[in-house]
Amino acid sequence: MSMRLIIVSGLSGSGKSVALHMLEDIDFYCVDNIPAALLKQFISHTVRGMGDTYPRTAVGLDARNRPNEIETIPALVSELRRSGISCEVLYLHASDEVLLKRYAETRRKHPLVTGEVSLREAIASERRLLEPIITVADLVIDTSDMGVHALRELVRERIDRRREGRLSLMFESFGYKHGVPGDADFVFDVRSLPNPYWEQGLRHLNGCDAPVIEYLAGHASVRTMIADLSGFLDRRIGDFAQANRSYLTIAIGCTGGQHRSVYVAEQLAAHFRRDYPQVLTRHDSLQKN
Repeated sequence: MSMRLIIVSGLSGSGKSVALHMLEDIDFYCVDNIPAALLKQFISHTVRGMGDTYPRTAVGLDARNRPNEIETIPALVSELRRSGISCEVLYLHASDEVLLKRYAETRRKHPLVTGEVSLREAIASERRLLEPIITVADLVIDTSDMGVHALRELVRERIDRRREGRLSLMFESFGYKHGVPGDADFVFDVRSLPNPYWEQGLRHLNGCDAPVIEYLAGHASVRTMIADLSGFLDRRIGDFAQANRSYLTIAIGCTGGQHRSVYVAEQLAAHFRRDYPQVLTRHDSLQKN
């Protein structure tokens, strides 16, 4: 059995504990808040020394580390991968406004807040501190618009169902009026396409409904856009797979995230399912409209 190690990091308040609990539920041996300086010894003990006992291990790393220790993480990840251990880095973040709101609601103390440092300053400082980790992250999740249940499901879908050595693709639709998702590797704008919103009887439907599909499929501009995006991604995705990337997130946006982006994301997912065993779709804006 091959060893699988996931390093879970991210901003305080963004859902790191939720992600670790979900990993525990899917049979990962989880340890939170390990000092970065001890990570190498810990991995030697569990993953290398007791791989039969701990075939799936997850480690939580947060900002309560010295900057020079956090800076060693990218080199450690490369070293682990070269030695044959499947090491993935999951990074969670959210917007400042959402983090401030979460702290106000829970009344918990941010780990970097002191008498002289405000909450907003602590969040900015933490973003800078964790920058070396986000540079090597395989999967970045923006939890700004996500509840606990949605985050748990996303971790299960992407991590538990990913096949060893295969790329997990996520096509997510979004509405520009709600903001661009902060976890996408590629973002494509399809607002130039004909909008079903202005058609009688289609406004309250979405891009998965047959009348909307029929309307969009009938336009040459829509078919051309999908063919162009498929061709571009066909060439790029191969590069990511060769670079041993484990996850790729492609975001498709229209004005409201209800019709065009949903349809195009589903069409692209159908195209890539022919060659990739794990292709997922997400349509967050459908809950917001």
